[in-house]
Amino acid sequence: MDTTYWGRDFGLMVIRDALRGNVLWHQYVRHETISQYMEGVEWLRSNGFRIYGVVIDGMKGLPQALKPLHVQMCQFHQMLIVRRYLTQDPEIEASRELLVLVNGITATDKESFIGAFDEWYDKYRDVVNERVHDGRIKRRTPPYMRPRLRSAYLSVKRNMPLLWTFYDHPETGLPNTNNALEGFFSDLKTKVRVHSGISKEHRKKLLDEYIRRHY
Repeated sequence: MDTTYWGRDFGLMVIRDALRGNVLWHQYVRHETISQYMEGVEWLRSNGFRIYGVVIDGMKGLPQALKPLHVQMCQFHQMLIVRRYLTQDPEIEASRELLVLVNGITATDKESFIGAFDEWYDKYRDVVNERVHDGRIKRRTPPYMRPRLRSAYLSVKRNMPLLWTFYDHPETGLPNTNNALEGFFSDLKTKVRVHSGISKEHRKKLLDEYIRRHY
């Protein structure tokens, strides 16, 4: 499940069958919310669908709302989160090594990745946790010296249990990323691009018809 946007306030929220590629449910939204995703899940349940698990992009609070379903955090989205914190060309060695590690997550097994991640933290623990030493700062607890590196580390650590659901529960058939859904969104945007300038209502009709015919 995920949402894509045209502009700032026209979004298409989609739940798609990862195995067959069929769009099971979709809704037009201004902004994605947990309640709207749950509306889609409840619609599937009420219409007799059996849900083996869900792949998400890491929206805060959504994994808790989806319990007891198996939830897989999209590994590619985790890569993007870390890149946003560290940039594509970090200046310090600790950041460069973490970026390389996370960029390889989709080609790594669970045990190897967690082992390498723990080794990285053991090596750079002091760098991650170092605070600013400046007598002019009046705060009781000084800020961290490298907050973006620390945020990148904590993001991976916090999401770690969700990054390997597909690995721990192969019976669900869950993919490790939402890349297939992103490809679907790209296809839709390519088709709609040739109709630029149409109203929102006409865009909805165009999207509905294209999804009905092709997905």
